[in-house]
Amino acid sequence: MSVADDSPVNSSSSDDFASFLDTELDSTSDTSPEPEEEANETYHSDGNRTKRQKIEVLESVTDANDSTPQHETTKTLEASMKDICTHPGVIGGMCIKCGEKMDNQSGVAFGYIHKDLRLANDEIVRLRDRDLKNLFNQKKLCLVLDLDHTLLNSTRFMDVTQEEGYLMNQSDPMQDVLRGTLFKLDSMRMLTKLRPFVHTFLKEASKLFEMYIYTMGERAYALEMATLLDPGKIYFDSRVIAQSDCTQRHQKGLDVVLGQESAVLILDDTEAVWVKHKGNLILMERYHFFASSCKQFGYRCKSLSELKNDESEDDGALATVLQVLKRIHSMFFDPVLGTVRSEILKGCKIVFSRVFPTKFQAENHHLWKMAERLGATCATEVDPSVTHVISTDIGTEKSRWAVDQKKFLVEPRWLEAANYLWQRQPEELFPVNEIKNNR
Repeated sequence: MSVADDSPVNSSSSDDFASFLDTELDSTSDTSPEPEEEANETYHSDGNRTKRQKIEVLESVTDANDSTPQHETTKTLEASMKDICTHPGVIGGMCIKCGEKMDNQSGVAFGYIHKDLRLANDEIVRLRDRDLKNLFNQKKLCLVLDLDHTLLNSTRFMDVTQEEGYLMNQSDPMQDVLRGTLFKLDSMRMLTKLRPFVHTFLKEASKLFEMYIYTMGERAYALEMATLLDPGKIYFDSRVIAQSDCTQRHQKGLDVVLGQESAVLILDDTEAVWVKHKGNLILMERYHFFASSCKQFGYRCKSLSELKNDESEDDGALATVLQVLKRIHSMFFDPVLGTVRSEILKGCKIVFSRVFPTKFQAENHHLWKMAERLGATCATEVDPSVTHVISTDIGTEKSRWAVDQKKFLVEPRWLEAANYLWQRQPEELFPVNEIKNNR
């Protein structure tokens, strides 16, 4: 954006920054305009108030300066206008509302919306309130989506293994199977594989949510991935947040999302980057298509690409989480994420056996906390009310008790599966037996 060309500061009418920014956001949003009554209410409380202040200042200056030359009156008016300006936003070091030079570091940067744009806290609050009204009108929530290992998987050319060589060969028969989901990006020297079901997921989710991409990757990469996922700019448009937009190193935050925190859901495979917003997070099972991805996370197994296999379209991670999102949406704006999660293992009482390190405080272990988030009750000792013993060893005293008392004896993976799939899983699929104990 050119400040000289586009800023309302330099227009003859000096339109309100609020109206200017609303127009900019409307042009990059898939939300429909507010009904006339709602719009009038919004601008009466913001834009019209400022215009009314301008009129009052003009009248007071005119009354006090009937005999003053016109150029002196103009200077007085300009000075008075700067006195009442709330400086809602800055572009290129200038307040777009009054033109005053401002500190380039003031406010929060929203460069993904408009280059060099920074917004004051009051303006962020106003825009979030406005966005929430739009979403309410359309019965939508806000959904923030991670890229890598959530919607897709990428690898560098140099990391392609010998068994994955067919991916680089356009004449290989497997190319027909992968067409439309595997992309060779020569300019970036990488391959990208879209997760199965991703296009259906985005199409269905867009009916219920206004969606953002939020990645720790660089902006060039983020925009390239957004083009693969959404070539028509139907789902995201400019709502693509990259590493350079983060306000805290190695952390993602909703401070750069123009959605009310109470109405935002997050899909990500990494919990650690959302320290301040774990309550909004739906943790995704990671998508490891390429061998380099398995290696990155320490898995000593062949990747899906090396096995010439892939996740299921019908009951894979994205298809499963879409059903979760629909359930949450159907309850409409209640504080439902925690409520839905806490119903998954409701009625289960769990005791862990040989799962935590020796002398580790059980209540602080992530599996204990995970079980409680899913609605289970955890205990350190067995009693008749216990329903499950989670163990890695069938020979422990608590494991033998579970067998004798006909309680469920399951591996820790039973708990993790319930967490990923948002549904209690059949216990018989996660037995603790001698073979697994002797691995």
